Amino acid sequence: MPASKNDPASLPPLRDIIKDFDLVARKSLGQHFIFDTNLCGRIARAAGSLEGANVIEIGPGPGGLTRAILAEGAAHVWAIEKDHRCIEALGYLVEAYPGRLDVVEGDALKIDPAAAAPTPRMIISNLPYNISTPLLIKWLKQIDDIELMVIMLQKEVADRLAAKPGSKLYGRLSVITQWLTEVSTAFGVDRRAFTPPPKVTSSVVVLKPRPEPLAPARWEYLEKVTAAAFGQRRKMLRSALKPLNIDLVSLSIDPTRRAEELSVEEFCKIARALETSGTK
Repeated sequence: MPASKNDPASLPPLRDIIKDFDLVARKSLGQHFIFDTNLCGRIARAAGSLEGANVIEIGPGPGGLTRAILAEGAAHVWAIEKDHRCIEALGYLVEAYPGRLDVVEGDALKIDPAAAAPTPRMIISNLPYNISTPLLIKWLKQIDDIELMVIMLQKEVADRLAAKPGSKLYGRLSVITQWLTEVSTAFGVDRRAFTPPPKVTSSVVVLKPRPEPLAPARWEYLEKVTAAAFGQRRKMLRSALKPLNIDLVSLSIDPTRRAEELSVEEFCKIARALETSGTK
């Protein structure tokens, strides 16, 4: 049931697209489709105004969120899809929005955002669960190339991104993400909103890159410090960080504290000290 060319108003129901192209969600690809157009619109609007924005979407599936992003006024959407069935199915959207949608067959983990779309560049996606964390880390390493991220994740992962010191969920991902971005949870999504329903609930998170990192530090040293500290999070810092040979007292950090008690700025302070020490 194709749409009439150049006519977004004639778009067929998503369930018809699923049926016509036999788009049974594949567990191996982490696929969970959303049929609710109102929910898709809400996700797209979480980014604020999309006028003039170039949007990268990962794993568009049958195109529910893609429709919403285009309808909200994005200048252009680059939909990165690994499943050839979905690429064929998205042809109806390419016709309905001529010149505004490119469907790119490829592995999102190998896609460079800066090469995929021009600025101003946003990422808006219902991320495949099986690659959400590796994708996020990849994008954080290229945060200067991204204006905004609106991503749907497993609620547990989303909660880790926003977790504060003292929380059991506060960890390496919390520190790195909050170091580079302002994290806000837009809303939760019930598992029943998906087909097939995943075993977990989800959350939509907005990540706004900071003009400057929260505190000076280099990625490789902050990563090394957080890996050591949270790798043995039940231990005091003096034990967990002993291999790094850092004098915590000289940094005004109590060595009897534990990793989950330190602020992002304190981790950055340790990272700077590690860099200065010449330890590799």
